Amino acid sequence: MKIHITLLSLGLASLTAWAADVTGTWKAEFETQRGLQKYTFNLKQDGSKVTGKASVDRDGEKREVEFKDGKADGDTVTLVELLKVQDREINITFTGKVEDGAIKFTRKVGDIGTSEATAKREAGARGPGPRRGFGGPIELKPDDKPAFPDAPQGFDQARDGIAAGKLEMVEYDSKSVGTKRKALVYTPPGYSPNTKYPVLYLLHGIGGDEEEWRRGGNPNVILDNLIADKSAVPMIIVMPNGRAQPDDRPGPNAMATAPAFAKFDQDLLGSLIPFIESKYSAIPERESRALAGLSMGGGQSLNFGLAHLETFAWVGGFSSAPNTRPPAELLPDPEKAAKQLKLLYVSCGNKDGLIRISQNVHAYLKEKSVPHIWHVDEHAHDFQHWKKGLYQFAQLIFKTNAK
Repeated sequence: MKIHITLLSLGLASLTAWAADVTGTWKAEFETQRGLQKYTFNLKQDGSKVTGKASVDRDGEKREVEFKDGKADGDTVTLVELLKVQDREINITFTGKVEDGAIKFTRKVGDIGTSEATAKREAGARGPGPRRGFGGPIELKPDDKPAFPDAPQGFDQARDGIAAGKLEMVEYDSKSVGTKRKALVYTPPGYSPNTKYPVLYLLHGIGGDEEEWRRGGNPNVILDNLIADKSAVPMIIVMPNGRAQPDDRPGPNAMATAPAFAKFDQDLLGSLIPFIESKYSAIPERESRALAGLSMGGGQSLNFGLAHLETFAWVGGFSSAPNTRPPAELLPDPEKAAKQLKLLYVSCGNKDGLIRISQNVHAYLKEKSVPHIWHVDEHAHDFQHWKKGLYQFAQLIFKTNAK
């Protein structure tokens, strides 16, 4: 028990460290009430603390700024500039969202007004040492390469002239949690109770819920397009809430709900799967069940899927989080698992600071000669990677020639 508590504590410590690294030099131009102001930010991040200065140029008039109260929280960074105007001091607050190698800033000048600008990082501004990203240092290895070409333009966009599947929210009784719980279910175009379908259970991340995949990933659209192109087998997709506790909302501190993710296997195996197989025309066999997820849900998928190969034959982890068990615990009997698995899919982006977790899984699988797919693309810890992960994974599962 002490070992499991220690591992969980380490995992939570890593989770709280998930922050985009903004160390470096950034440039942005803000259209303000006083005219165009050009900022050159020089920032340094240590954990969640951000310090730094900026040089500001307004029509040749220059000033130096030292920021206070700087912090990074996930993909959000905040900075405060203290501006002296005559005998007044005004706080200028910068709130930025880090995405695709840029910071989209909102600059708020007290109660006077706001302006927006995108800060771009100066080339070579990071300095020596390994790249950093969401979660920690990134050290790429020779195997860290794409296994597939990039998804085509429009793969996640609705197309005219093709049949569409259906999304519906369902409720089921959870024996382990003791409440009614929700799951979002996709049924493919032309779904019929007279046809039996395989089922993919698709899990969300630490801050998400049963709606996260719909909000960020367009899973129904991706599958509609793949099925229309005959690139994927018509399947049911179940998107449950992986936070197995009576109040299963993320709340103001989603990290505090992490222990409930570790107990979701009881709900999944004991209540959700039986419910789905009684309500829908699902094939009740392990070769027709897949389990995959993003981030925290990727860790759950590897943990639960590989521990229950009597239930799942297809397992995928997309940029799996620190809740992922050590590789030797995931597969204590690699030879047996290799015979049972139809597909083991592990992926991550090369700008994701959590890549070390997936790298370790891949290294162990390679050492133990367990067949698997290791796919590394150009993305970070975001839905660009996750929805492309679903796009690739969905084309591989439930096919007889998978091995």
